[in-house]
Amino acid sequence: MITIAIDGPAASGKGTLSRRIAEEYGFHHLDTGLTYRATAKALLDAGLSLDDEPVAETMAREVELGGLDRSVLSAHAIGEAASKIAVMPAVRRALVEAQRGFSRKEPGTVLDGRDIGTVVCPDAAVKLYVTASPEVRAKRRYDEIIAGGGTADYGAIFEDVKKRDERDMGRADSPLKPAEDAHLLDTSEMGIEAAFQAAKTLIDAALKEKI
Repeated sequence: MITIAIDGPAASGKGTLSRRIAEEYGFHHLDTGLTYRATAKALLDAGLSLDDEPVAETMAREVELGGLDRSVLSAHAIGEAASKIAVMPAVRRALVEAQRGFSRKEPGTVLDGRDIGTVVCPDAAVKLYVTASPEVRAKRRYDEIIAGGGTADYGAIFEDVKKRDERDMGRADSPLKPAEDAHLLDTSEMGIEAAFQAAKTLIDAALKEKI
């Protein structure tokens, strides 16, 4: 059983890269950020408070990892709600437990998020930390919204990216940071294909060492 841990800030390209890697190696994939969004959606759907940690923990323990719908869970309101419950230690413990269970699937798994290599799967066979400059990440998010037929303000997105970075890197519980043994992959000047090839080279070399 092989686990590949992929961490990085918002809009760094880690999600697209993770799905591509999972497909390449025939591994199961989990976007751990969606587990927080699914918990938040369950609370919103039930009309429950986002400030009640015991209730949020109960919802977190009921999340089905196999039924996470990215298209539904990517709604902005769900993301805002998820950021409120993601700071709750009891919610994090419940979801980390579920994520660790997922990581033990055969023949292997790819998990992406903010604390996979440092907290969820510290013994992962391969750890990547995927990043890009805030300007590039904001432009990617902007282009994605425009391509989807929406309207967007680049300045507002850029400020949002910076705020999320501060929140993710500054939180007391499981802050976003590279694991000491993670391979850094800066995708600022890379397209997805170049990033995938760079990641594949790192993963193949790491897997070879493990055999």
